[in-house]
Amino acid sequence: MSNWKIKLSLFINYFVFAILLNSVGTVILQVQGNYGVAEGDASVLEAFKDLSIAIVSFLVASYMVRIGYKRAMLIALAIVTAGCLLMTVFPSFATTKLLFAMVGTSFALIKVSVYATIGLVTENEKDHASFMNFIESFFMIGILTGYFVFASFVENGNPQSTAWLNVYYLLAGLSAAAFFLLFISPLDESSVQAAEAKPLLEDFADMFKLAVLPIVMVFIASAFLYVLIEQSIMSWLPTFNNKVLHLSTTLSIQMSSILAFSTAAGRFLAGVVLRQFHWYLVLTVCLLAAAGLVLVAIPLAQNVGTSEITSWSNAPLGAFVFPMIGLLLAPIYPAINSLILSSLPTNKHATMSGLIVVFSALGGTTGSLITGHIFEAYGGQSAFYFSLIPITLLLICLFFFNKQQQKTGQSAQINSVSGGH
Repeated sequence: MSNWKIKLSLFINYFVFAILLNSVGTVILQVQGNYGVAEGDASVLEAFKDLSIAIVSFLVASYMVRIGYKRAMLIALAIVTAGCLLMTVFPSFATTKLLFAMVGTSFALIKVSVYATIGLVTENEKDHASFMNFIESFFMIGILTGYFVFASFVENGNPQSTAWLNVYYLLAGLSAAAFFLLFISPLDESSVQAAEAKPLLEDFADMFKLAVLPIVMVFIASAFLYVLIEQSIMSWLPTFNNKVLHLSTTLSIQMSSILAFSTAAGRFLAGVVLRQFHWYLVLTVCLLAAAGLVLVAIPLAQNVGTSEITSWSNAPLGAFVFPMIGLLLAPIYPAINSLILSSLPTNKHATMSGLIVVFSALGGTTGSLITGHIFEAYGGQSAFYFSLIPITLLLICLFFFNKQQQKTGQSAQINSVSGGH
């Protein structure tokens, strides 16, 4: 297998970041016990992660060629290794916020570099598509693994225990191993080093030209709302399991993996279903079913008793049913991303990707903040009932998105506005 060292390094990079990025929900639960942080205050961790991703992606994307893909990935791995060690040496809520800012910054470098590097280490379109699918699947494996890794370091019945912070020694070691493997792996970037990066203001102007198109505006609203829904659930599910369903801390984290598993399954099944049916029909049915699931699952959280539950076999039905919402929400984000990109000329895909990253990050931050404050003020059940509002708004946005898709001459309009470079 050619380029096996660099390919293995890309897999490990994504695996590490899958664990760190999706540990927000677990860490939100832990900092409440360790540092006496209220739900509303803990919700800012999502902002430190997502806003860092958005800002850094926007600022460095056009300069990545000058930095060098390998160098950018090495910088990212060094940053997260240092961040993980800081968590163990200076344990505090401030350090936790700093860690997620470092993780977000690093992931922005990693994602752009990994996607660009795939084109350098694969031989043809089929090889590229295959490797891209493998690495995205490995990301999902990292998410699933992360729940069980963190859970194994948690002490049940002792919310003040800092033993869970020892997980960061493991993650620092994994990051350092990925750094070393990447450092010794040859990567020929000569084919792209001659390319000139565009000035920042020119990148911003391109994004603005795209953003004011009606179809892009509706897409941006749709992407924002989807990620708002997804992150509000993903980031607060461990806390919901613990404080509403009275699962032990370890079990709360472990059972949150059902959401990641159902999301992965939903995206796999969507690849089959979307070949047979129109996207608007599929996504509308998914959203209506998701709303129905919320109405059915949340009442199951009532009258579950107050004694701590420590076993999967004793967990209430709601702990299994509600995370299955991932199965229904999963097809939406990839589908709308594919639709908007297919509406653009290929030379505008990078600019559109920048808009996707920025507004997805803003949606994730907004969802977590709103849910955290509702959770604190009105309780977990009200916080998850809140998801019905953005689900309704997303249904409306998809209706207009479909209308824009059907309008004749849309491609010509986009080409005329985004031509030039």
